[in-house]
Amino acid sequence: MSLINEYRSTEETIRELQARLEALKGDKNLQTELEFEGKLRQLMGEYQKSLRDIVALLDPDFRATKAARGAAKVSTPKRARKVKQYKNPHNGEVVETKGGNHKTLKEWKAKWGGDEVESWATLLD
Repeated sequence: MSLINEYRSTEETIRELQARLEALKGDKNLQTELEFEGKLRQLMGEYQKSLRDIVALLDPDFRATKAARGAAKVSTPKRARKVKQYKNPHNGEVVETKGGNHKTLKEWKAKWGGDEVESWATLLD
């Protein structure tokens, strides 16, 4: 995309967003929510309470549910990575690896680009 096209596209996006902002400013629901948020924050300050305190007050099981979700993620085993074989068409050199942190692969990607090098890959079983 040329610079002038990008400029015009950005200008158009700004105009659309400004129109949306103006429409939101006139929305009664937004005004009600903003008023509620302001009063809630004022009340929280008056009683020196944080958002975390409010959540704990309104939903005491929130921490337990959050902790259970975290524990479930830890207990699931990682899936094994598959071996990829990269064959460089320029010099015929072959590299087999399970990850992308390979010295030769990094050199190839620096020289020919990541997309180009990934197109050389075949998945091994």
